[in-house]
Amino acid sequence: MSAVSSAKSAYKAPGPDNFRNRPRGRFGIYCGFTLIELLVVIAVIAVLAAVLLPVFASSKETAKRIDCLANLKQIAAAWQLYADNNNGRVCPSYLVSSGTMSSWDFSSTSSGWKAGLLGPYTKSGALYSCPSYRLPPGYDTAYSRPYTGYAYNATYIGGDVNMATGQPYIDPVTGRPRKPCLLQEIRHSSKTAVFADAGYGNPVMPQNYLRAPGDKQWFAAGTINFRHNGSAAVAWADGHVSAVNKNYRSYTNNTYRPGNRLCGALSPDDSAYDLN
Repeated sequence: MSAVSSAKSAYKAPGPDNFRNRPRGRFGIYCGFTLIELLVVIAVIAVLAAVLLPVFASSKETAKRIDCLANLKQIAAAWQLYADNNNGRVCPSYLVSSGTMSSWDFSSTSSGWKAGLLGPYTKSGALYSCPSYRLPPGYDTAYSRPYTGYAYNATYIGGDVNMATGQPYIDPVTGRPRKPCLLQEIRHSSKTAVFADAGYGNPVMPQNYLRAPGDKQWFAAGTINFRHNGSAAVAWADGHVSAVNKNYRSYTNNTYRPGNRLCGALSPDDSAYDLN
């Protein structure tokens, strides 16, 4: 038999493309993919990514909300301690003395910021930072506070002071001076908000004084920010914290800057903020 005929007899035409005809690697495992199979695998991975990524993002935000609630729990405990050490009178929203404003969270000085009125009880400035809030691009922390994210009920709990006179404003609805209240004046402490996730406008700017809807002069810049997948972390006057996902009076337009649908109020009226 000639060499040519021997080569022809040794040659076998390729069979159909199946695993049996593919080369084997170590341990006899078939290897290699066709282009179609590779595209199918890529398509399956893309579909799984599209389905799972939102779930992972939601889980991450849920974890941040848990951290946020823990921060507010400690701030509320500090607020309670302040009142206990001051005959039941709660922490003021802010005090003005000799041109220096001392707020509940931080105080301004010529050299920058220092711990505010609750500082001796919280010990950590980072407690005032919501893990889900970031200042909009182009702004730095000097615009607001070293840490940002939460606001204190100034309309009814912490009070409002006239910067020029140093005297409390007179509430136009109740006719009472807006001074820090006594704990015993809060009739339904489990339903009265003291601290909460806060912000206003679009992009969401920080603010640290929470305003009730009836506080028409300042409400637009004192709204709740429902930033945790549509919910907001709230600390109530009895010390418990919760995530609230019902946004009343969504503020989409205000006098300061165009609004955001995630900024609003905890109640359609002042009931979640007032003393009664």
